[in-house]
Amino acid sequence: MIDTHSHIYCDQFDDDRDATVLRAQEAGISHIILPNENLASVPLVRALHDQYPAYTSMALGLHPEEVKQDWREVLDAMRPLLDTGDFIAVGEIGIDLYWDKTYRLEQMDALAMQLQWCTSKDLPFIMHCRDGLDEVLQVFDTQGTTLPRGVFHCWPGDAGDVERVRRYGDFYFGIGGVVTFKKSQLPAVLPAIGLDRILLETDAPYMAPVPMRGKRNESSFIPYINNHIATILGVTPEEVSAVTDRNARDLFKIN
Repeated sequence: MIDTHSHIYCDQFDDDRDATVLRAQEAGISHIILPNENLASVPLVRALHDQYPAYTSMALGLHPEEVKQDWREVLDAMRPLLDTGDFIAVGEIGIDLYWDKTYRLEQMDALAMQLQWCTSKDLPFIMHCRDGLDEVLQVFDTQGTTLPRGVFHCWPGDAGDVERVRRYGDFYFGIGGVVTFKKSQLPAVLPAIGLDRILLETDAPYMAPVPMRGKRNESSFIPYINNHIATILGVTPEEVSAVTDRNARDLFKIN
């Protein structure tokens, strides 16, 4: 099982980061992808990757909630880092208008620029989309006929939204702990997505799955998500882990 989206480099893991990685390994997690959020988090991501180079991969992007007036300067500082070849994806990037719509247009412009990075470097995107699907698709409309590969991380939408996204490309959808929540709509959406386009993720330290809900999330909780998806789709946990593992390796080109 691969955790395709984890922030275990953040300060919530400062007291037990190595133990967290060990628990993930013992739980059967074969790889962890680490998307940064801003410039300040880049050295944190790199430090963890340097410690576990075969076990982790890095992604680089500007999280939409981090987009402010200085977004151009921030992206100008980030862009040369992609030339190192150390990053497997551009992310996490996207649109988030849940709490604040102040920088809506700036988020759209930043997303457009980072999608162009994907194209120029032949990298997939990791898309954060919260109350912003209309805006994401508007940006897609500006990108020409061929969009980069990518995943819609922590997918929040319904089956109709899945269909809207698929008009633009055959993207993947990241499924995490929310799928296990009692009032989640995701169980009804999974058949529309299909196992061949699902990626497993935690978004640690956020949104721990049942029965760990309310606790700090971590990569070792992936089996709860994997097994719940298996139950919903009527397949074995082994099939879910095998297919989602293949999906992640195909999208991110990891060994």
